Amino acid sequence: MVTLQLRKVEARYGRRIIYAEASTPEIAGGHLTALVGANAAGKSTLFRRIAGQLAGKGEVCIAGAEPGDLRYMPQDTGMSAALTVYESVVLALKQRQGGWRMGAEELDAVDKILSGLKIGALSDRHLAELSGGQRQLVSIAQTLVTRPRIVLMDEPTAALDLYRQYEVLEHLRAYAADTGAVVILALYDLNQVMRACTMTIAVAEGRIVAAGPTLETLRPEMIRKLYGIEARVETCSRGCPMMVVDRAVEDHEMSGYR
Repeated sequence: MVTLQLRKVEARYGRRIIYAEASTPEIAGGHLTALVGANAAGKSTLFRRIAGQLAGKGEVCIAGAEPGDLRYMPQDTGMSAALTVYESVVLALKQRQGGWRMGAEELDAVDKILSGLKIGALSDRHLAELSGGQRQLVSIAQTLVTRPRIVLMDEPTAALDLYRQYEVLEHLRAYAADTGAVVILALYDLNQVMRACTMTIAVAEGRIVAAGPTLETLRPEMIRKLYGIEARVETCSRGCPMMVVDRAVEDHEMSGYR
């Protein structure tokens, strides 16, 4: 089984320390884990530290997979507009595997990921011709085509319509279950988090303030501290948890992390 755990991890930009001694419980693969927090809370910084793009003390402990088997999809992927969708996914595959000869197994992997995300019809389209949501789906395909065992995705549903958001989360949930991968998603929609993610890590001002099972972590008092809103977590007629927002908390009333 693949697991990931942070032990007193520090993240810094030069001399500026963003995280100091950030720790999590062991995060097991096979299901989705959410990373939540307000704007500028430190979600992308934490991802970059886990991915090895930032220096700092502490340990990113990975078991059941090699550190090189980690893929990080940032918010801005910087795609080359000159490539077609198919070429861009092939390039992502070959950059990880080395060499440029394509065998039947590799071609099948590209076809499967495009089909799984229902973007096979876009294969011959150039990236410059795509909408923002379509480019985001291509980024997800590029991230998953090598079937990594540790996956970090920064706002993977941000540019998608409701139908595609649901499909992508279901695809990612099935991917985690099928591969046993640790899949961590930075998400803003807490209803998506409650429906799709088993574990949740909450961050604020460069600190991990809570980490554990989603419904135990995202209690109304935690939501208030993280986002400055009064909200209730209720159960719908089908038994699914959902957040209902009542009001924004005035600044002078806030006693949370911001």
